[in-house]
Amino acid sequence: MGLLNVSTRALLADQVVLQTTGHNIANVNTPGYSRQSVALQTVPGQFTGNGYIGQGVDVAGIVRSQSELLTRQSAAAGAAQSADAVRAERLGQLQDVFSGGSAGLGAAINDMLNAFADVLGAPTDITARTVVLTRIDETAARMRTAAGRMDEIQSAASAQLQSSVGVVNDLAMQMAAVNEQITRAKGNGQTPNDLLDRRDQIIRDINQQLQTTQIPADDGSVGLFVAGSQPLVLGNTATSLSIAEASAFPGSGQARLFFNRPGAKPVEMDDSLLGGGAIPGLLRFDNHDLSEGRNLLGRMAMGLGLALNQQQNQGLTLDGQPGKNLFGLPASMPGHTSGAGVGTVTFSDPTRFAASDYEIRFATGSAGQVVRLSDGQATPFTDPAQLAAQAIDGLRFDLTRPGAPGQSMLFKPFGTAASNLQALVHAPRDLAAANPVMAAMGSANGGTLQLAGLKATGLPHPPGLVLPANANPAATPPIAGGVQLQFDAGPPMRYDVLDRRTTPPTTVATAQPYVSGAPIAIDGWEIRLQGAPNTGDTVLIGNALDPQYGDRFSRDTGNASALMDLRDLKMFDESTLSDGYAQAIAQVGTRTQSAKFAADLSRTIAANLERDRTAISGVNLDEEAARLIQYQQAFQASSKVMQVAQNIFDALLQGLAR
Repeated sequence: MGLLNVSTRALLADQVVLQTTGHNIANVNTPGYSRQSVALQTVPGQFTGNGYIGQGVDVAGIVRSQSELLTRQSAAAGAAQSADAVRAERLGQLQDVFSGGSAGLGAAINDMLNAFADVLGAPTDITARTVVLTRIDETAARMRTAAGRMDEIQSAASAQLQSSVGVVNDLAMQMAAVNEQITRAKGNGQTPNDLLDRRDQIIRDINQQLQTTQIPADDGSVGLFVAGSQPLVLGNTATSLSIAEASAFPGSGQARLFFNRPGAKPVEMDDSLLGGGAIPGLLRFDNHDLSEGRNLLGRMAMGLGLALNQQQNQGLTLDGQPGKNLFGLPASMPGHTSGAGVGTVTFSDPTRFAASDYEIRFATGSAGQVVRLSDGQATPFTDPAQLAAQAIDGLRFDLTRPGAPGQSMLFKPFGTAASNLQALVHAPRDLAAANPVMAAMGSANGGTLQLAGLKATGLPHPPGLVLPANANPAATPPIAGGVQLQFDAGPPMRYDVLDRRTTPPTTVATAQPYVSGAPIAIDGWEIRLQGAPNTGDTVLIGNALDPQYGDRFSRDTGNASALMDLRDLKMFDESTLSDGYAQAIAQVGTRTQSAKFAADLSRTIAANLERDRTAISGVNLDEEAARLIQYQQAFQASSKVMQVAQNIFDALLQGLAR
């Protein structure tokens, strides 16, 4: 009977090994499956007077090939890779918005500004004026198209965010159920290998969407925590997540991930605390990368529109009317807050704009600071009046009601500027190509003075020009009769300003320094002269609409020249208006390339760790095939032992029967 028992145990053990090997082969392509092997142990021998006689073999258990460290490292690396990959993919789409070439926005801006050259050559040519207005309308349309494409990218990212959160919630519930099954299975003293594989795969799948921290419990369950401390899964209980607008800045469009514990207030989690996974990657893209893209485009739209509007307003149309705005732009943008503050931001100097959002943080009383979020630069203020009086990056913040200490207000000055950009002038005669001022050299001049430039600016006179309190020689356009500059050859060379409304003219400013080529700016207009004057030389700056000039203003192109000269205006971080789009392309391109490099690097790290994990846990078909042959032969040998034992037993019975 001992030999029969030994062979029976061997047959059963070999059968378990063969079944386990077949199970490995069947799951070679199953995600997350860990190779299993049978642990065999010798049955303790039976003591006799001749020593211990062996009793065969037993199955000690089914062992799961797995490294806890590599499993966790692989899950964490997969989370980082997923975040980098989804961000790089979305940034690639954003980069397509800032495309170059003839179909790009930069080409439209340059074509629009260059079109003024034809108006310079033929100021009364309606066709030339029509081309300018067509280019203006095309530029506005391309701005809106680019902004619309960003809206589509944001919509797709938001849909993916919602989908990813739904996946995490579903997987969290599955893990809670598996935790419960594992806890029950642990009661029989054996390890439920397939359930453990399933749980590890669920954890890896969750980490693809949102990085987690795993904490094992004594009962065999594993707790999952997000953002360091929030329990996504605890035992057999799962907590749901959701995506909603930032509670501190309603209406701003900033997205946040919320942790919704039953019976408690939702916990808002900043994307900087979430680690890796597709959800943090999408949140960072939406709240930072896409916001920067909108600011770059919106700053360009606002700066371009304001600069052209301001110059257009300084000119005269073919009908002698002051120019009206070329572009429709928002006059102000509201602040977003859940606190007590109320305020708006308005636009003053387009050459100072920064592509950024701003946050006002209130400290004590009504004091606080304005923080430029792109780089964290802070500008303190003591009260709303003092804040409204100062320009910050070409912006003015007007608080009608300050917030309470500790509260914040978010301002997005350029977020929607490109979306709403519209061309307002459609009649060619309404293009203000002419200067509202004219200049003439004195007929008796003996020096070498020449007119180098003349334009209306709408700007106040410089501090160095001292005028009497009752004098106003600088209306725009100049007062009837004109403003006369009368020169003294010196040295040094100087000039007086005379008001010609009276006879004789009234001197309103004396001994102003003259430098050849330097602008002479008096309220609302600017003239540049070259050469050296003789004492007594004069220059008369007059109103272009004075009857003495007739319709000469209709053939003047001084303001069209000023509009075209805006190409070289330093506007976007020391870049000219015509080069501003190239700078935006470079900025977005650099960020995209950096994100792609990070994605490639994290992909390599994740692949290496996954390879190391599968080297331990994965199924090798060659190895399993060899094991099949090995234990098939062992099974056959055990069967032969059983057959021998049966023959011996039969012979024994036959011998006893005689």
